Amino acid sequence: MESLASNYVTAIKLIDKAHAQDPKIIEGKSGQVPYELHYAQKMTRWLKARSPNAAPTLQIACRAQHFRRWEIPRSSYPMTRPGYLTWRAKLKSQAATQVAELLASPAIDPPIAKDDIERVAALVRKENLKSDDETQVLEDVACLVFLDDQFDDFESKPEIDEPKIIGILQKTWGKMSPEGQALALNMELSDRAKSLIQKALAG
Repeated sequence: MESLASNYVTAIKLIDKAHAQDPKIIEGKSGQVPYELHYAQKMTRWLKARSPNAAPTLQIACRAQHFRRWEIPRSSYPMTRPGYLTWRAKLKSQAATQVAELLASPAIDPPIAKDDIERVAALVRKENLKSDDETQVLEDVACLVFLDDQFDDFESKPEIDEPKIIGILQKTWGKMSPEGQALALNMELSDRAKSLIQKALAG
């Protein structure tokens, strides 16, 4: 991907420092790691595959996609579809605000341009998804990380039956661009995941 200027490198380090505070710890390839740090690193890896020439603002937005997500647990909203949508909207709004504040930090020198900060916040909020190519790239990357890193655990939950998971896969597929879908089809997945995706695509 495009090399980042020193102030953007500093921003990435500050974002990762925040991710490292996630109380949820998982077992990674090199030992235990805070989950949101692991997730952010996956976002960057899939962004490289989806858009190797991604602009610095898009690189930052992908890295910060789940910024301090643990501060608003899903259980803080009703366990209904409207509750879920309200929770998701709150997550995006808070993350965009907090990331913008971080990018304006005096610890970042030279300062990041105000227009770039606003652009990162807009991407984190996923504004204009249907018309903004970069927002679509970010959505593709988030879907790819879900399939790569979260799907098997999600699918194995006892409360989620096969028709429901197929419906979720169909919605996920519908969010992605043809370029994102092509990457998903070439992804290394479990046999179970491949079978479910085939059923989802078959309608």
